[in-house]
Amino acid sequence: MTTFLFLARRLACRSARPSPLSRPRPSVVRHCRSKGSLATEPSFAGSQRVRGPHTPGPSIRHASGATTPPTTWIDRFQASVRPYMHLTRIDKPIGTLLLFYPCAWSITMASYAIEAPFIIPLTNISLFGLGALVMRGAGCTINDMWDKNLDKAVERTRTRPLARGDITRRQALGFLAGQLTVGLGVLLQLNWYSILLGASSLSLVTIYPLMKRITYWPQAVLGLAFNWGALLGWSAVAGAVNWGVCLPLYAGGVCWTLVYDSIYAHQDKTDDANVGIRSTALLFGEQTRPILSALSVSTMSLVTYAGFLNTQGAPFYLGVGLGAAQLARVLWKTDFDDRPSCWRGFVGCGWSGFWVWMGSLADYGIVISGVMSH
Repeated sequence: MTTFLFLARRLACRSARPSPLSRPRPSVVRHCRSKGSLATEPSFAGSQRVRGPHTPGPSIRHASGATTPPTTWIDRFQASVRPYMHLTRIDKPIGTLLLFYPCAWSITMASYAIEAPFIIPLTNISLFGLGALVMRGAGCTINDMWDKNLDKAVERTRTRPLARGDITRRQALGFLAGQLTVGLGVLLQLNWYSILLGASSLSLVTIYPLMKRITYWPQAVLGLAFNWGALLGWSAVAGAVNWGVCLPLYAGGVCWTLVYDSIYAHQDKTDDANVGIRSTALLFGEQTRPILSALSVSTMSLVTYAGFLNTQGAPFYLGVGLGAAQLARVLWKTDFDDRPSCWRGFVGCGWSGFWVWMGSLADYGIVISGVMSH
């Protein structure tokens, strides 16, 4: 009898344990690219969490191997506001910085040349910083209005607000009007020479998106637009452009843009070739590294020459040297067939512009403090 009771208890204990087949299994993750679709995180049955396309969290891998863009701080804002913020790329400040640095070079070099009081470059740096933020966003809006249909065919850009249908072209046009109004407000703080000079650059901003359809050199047109601040910054400080100094500075900036935007274009070269978009990335092909190396040398040589004409001191040339070393590092490390590597190289190019500015700023600081004269 005792043996029978013992066996009965053992059998009851075994039956109380959960079967391996009854244990929860991770759910299958599926994701649909179409607008409004939902994606689910790997979770256990009964506790599956559903994620919308803008809910913060890690990126999701598709069956094709591609991943959705990671979410950013923009996704904390209301749904009605987010498309406009994404349209301006405000979560990617590198574009604003690349537009701002030529302005900062010119403002600081002009202040050095005329030994302007500190408040002059400080005021103009602030105005041009705001202007760069606003006008870079306006440029993105114009670009996306032109490229709505092309962006749908490129993997990296198909989630942009216009391409995805989050907003219409008419809504984007209204938003652009607001951006340009703010930009005009900033421009009107400058002297009349600078107002007219600044307004004349808008045509370059407008036609840039068209260039990728008709020439392999859209990066050159972007360079002409993005480095206008090398002229405008000087006139804002001094009342007129010193063309002898500013033209080589401007030309150096254009070469610099050809370097960083060619690296950027390598991210999309496969899709671009399929849909008919042209770029220097496709034009340079396997010769990209030596060509960009030559353009980098041209960039720093022209900036150095502008500094020489402006009688800059040793700190300026130290900054140029650090900028040159940064460009060399970028070109040495970038894998032009790897998208993340190209993005890192693109961002890394911005540091070269930063070091040039730091050199000119140190030079100005020494002169204005009375330690040295030029």
